Amino acid sequence: MDFFPRKPRAPRTEPARKTAAPDTAPTTTKQRGDAGEARALAHLAAAGLTLLERNYRTPGRGGGEIDLILREPDGTLVFVEVRQRAGSRHGGAAASVGIWKQRRIVFAARHYLMRLSRLPPCRFDVVTIEGDQLGWLKAAFDAG
Repeated sequence: MDFFPRKPRAPRTEPARKTAAPDTAPTTTKQRGDAGEARALAHLAAAGLTLLERNYRTPGRGGGEIDLILREPDGTLVFVEVRQRAGSRHGGAAASVGIWKQRRIVFAARHYLMRLSRLPPCRFDVVTIEGDQLGWLKAAFDAG
């Protein structure tokens, strides 16, 4: 015997799912990052660089990641970090590539280079995207 009679429940309905229109801007951080990398890649490809790897990661925890690895027409390998910010507050996109981020990129680059039989000339570039402005900092930092 129930001391508290139960009220009948209304049937559950699923909330309407929102679907993004195909022409809308990316909504998640991952989507915005992918769109920024695609924009940077298009810019670098138009400048004559050839894509070798995208989002190269070292195995295991604590490694590094390189957003884009490209080759210049002269054979130079270019390791590119893409940084995107809505504006230039707090130093902007370029300032966000600090010493620790640089070390992780260099670590990943050394891991990538171990696979090659010959070491080509290399450099580390940063592509910045702040609002609608795209900047390309060639040789932004050194491996040393």
